[in-house]
Amino acid sequence: MQAFRTFLGDSDMLAYLAMMAPRLVELRRVLKPTGSIYLHCDPTASHYLKLLLDAVMGPQYFLNEVVWKRTSAHGDSSRRLPAVHDTILSYAKSSDSSWNQTFTPYSSQYIQEHFVHTDPDGRLFRRVDLRSPNPRPNLTYDYRARNGRLYRPHANGWAVSLEMMRQLDAQGRLFFPAKEDARLRRKIYLDESPGVLVSDVWTDLPPIHASSQERLGYPTQKPEALLERILRASSNENDVVLDPFCGCGTTIAAAQKLNRRWIGIDVTHLAIGLIRHRLRDAYGENVSKTYQVIGEPVSIQDAAVLASSDPYQFQWWALGLVGARPTDGKKGADKGIDGRVYFHEGEGATRQIILSVKAGKLHAPFVRDLRGVVEREKAAIGVLLTLDEPTKAMRAEAASAGFYKWFGGTHPRLQILTIADLLSGRRIDAPVGQRTSVTYKRAPKAVPKAAEQPSLYGVDADVVMADIKRPRMAKATLGRIKQPKARQSSKRGR
Repeated sequence: MQAFRTFLGDSDMLAYLAMMAPRLVELRRVLKPTGSIYLHCDPTASHYLKLLLDAVMGPQYFLNEVVWKRTSAHGDSSRRLPAVHDTILSYAKSSDSSWNQTFTPYSSQYIQEHFVHTDPDGRLFRRVDLRSPNPRPNLTYDYRARNGRLYRPHANGWAVSLEMMRQLDAQGRLFFPAKEDARLRRKIYLDESPGVLVSDVWTDLPPIHASSQERLGYPTQKPEALLERILRASSNENDVVLDPFCGCGTTIAAAQKLNRRWIGIDVTHLAIGLIRHRLRDAYGENVSKTYQVIGEPVSIQDAAVLASSDPYQFQWWALGLVGARPTDGKKGADKGIDGRVYFHEGEGATRQIILSVKAGKLHAPFVRDLRGVVEREKAAIGVLLTLDEPTKAMRAEAASAGFYKWFGGTHPRLQILTIADLLSGRRIDAPVGQRTSVTYKRAPKAVPKAAEQPSLYGVDADVVMADIKRPRMAKATLGRIKQPKARQSSKRGR
C-alpha cells in the first residue's frame, strides 16, 4: 500500500485500494483450503487489484484473468476503442482448490463441419489422430487390428498404450481408413462429447439488455449465466458460496439454482429486500423459511443487546461505525488497541489513530490507559468508543491531553465518542479526506431496524465472489442474508 501511495498519491484510487486491502485479507481468511475467490472489476482498477491480490493470496495461486464481454460496442467512443469488457480475477486459496472443467455446447456449424461420419447405428462421430504429440518410445509398437491389417505407429509413437488400443478396437471406437497405408484414427462420438472447453475469454454470455426479463434495474446487475459458470467451475453441490458485495443477489440466485449454500452481504437493506423478492418470485413464498436475514443495531437498545450477548461482536461493529480496522491480535491480547485508522499527514508519513472500545461500566483509568497506548505507539490520536456516557472526570482527563497539530489544523489528541454519538452521525475529529481506511463513495443510510450484527467470523466458504466494479463505503456491514439450514453442510475441505 505504501508503494501504491508513492505512485498514485492521495487519490480516489488509493482510497479505493486501501478500502479493499483489509477486505481481501478477511475474504482470504474465511476461504476453505479448497476454496477460490473471484473478483470482478473493470479495466480502470484491474491492474492495481491484481497486484493487491498477488500480495494477499500469493502469485502462485493466481488462476485466471477472465475477459468478459459485458456489452456491445457503443457509439460514444470517438477517440478510443469502445470499452465492452470487464475483468474477473480468480485465485485459489491453496493448491488443493476445487476445479471442474467447464464446457459449452458445440454450435450447429461446428457439428456440421466436424462430426461428418456416421456409425451403422446412426451415431455421429469425428476422427482424431492417435499419434503421440511427443516422442514416446514406450508407446511405439505395431498393431494388428481386428480387421486383419497391421498399422505402424508414427515416429512419435501412439497416444495410447497397447492395452488401451485393444479396448478401443473391441468397442468399435477405431476408424479404419480405406487406404492401407493411411493412419489409424480414433472415433469421438457427438453424444459423448462435453462440448467446447471454456477459455479465459467469455464472449458467449448475453448481456442484460433493457428489455431482458432478468433485468431488475440494479445498476451493477450481472447475468445469472455468468455466476452459474463461475460456481460450476469452482464448487460442487452443498458447498458454501459467499458474496460480500451481493447487490441485487445474482450470486445468491445462481447458488440457489445450482443447489449451493450461500451467504450474501451488502451495505444497504435496499439490496437485502430486493434479494428477498427475487427469491420469492423464483421459488415461491416458502423459500423464506430456508434462510435468515440479519442486520446491525440501529439504536442504543439494539447495541446494548449486542454488547451483552457478544462483546467482541459489539467491538467490531462499533469500530466499523468509524471505518476502523480491528487489530490482528487475539482476543484478550490486544495490548490496549482494539482498532486502528490510518491517515496521511499531507505529503508526509502515514499516521494512525488508536481506538479502544468499552461496552461495560466506565472508569476514569480507561482514558489514562488509552493515553499511554497512544504515546507508546506514537499515534496521532486516541479514541475511546463507549456504550455508556463517560463521566465528567473522564472528559476532563481527555481534554488534558491537548491537541494533535498539523499544517491543516488541530484535533483533540484524546476523544471520547459514545454509540449514541455515532448513531447520530458524529465521527472522529481527524484530518478529513486523507484517511486510508475509507473510500470516496457513501452508501445510502439504512433505515430498517434489525436484531443482530452480521459478521464474516466463522464463515468457511468454498467460493467467494467479490464484485467491486463500483467502490463501496468502508463501514460496517448493514445486512447479511444467509441460508444456514436449507441443506446439510458439506464435509469436503473441512
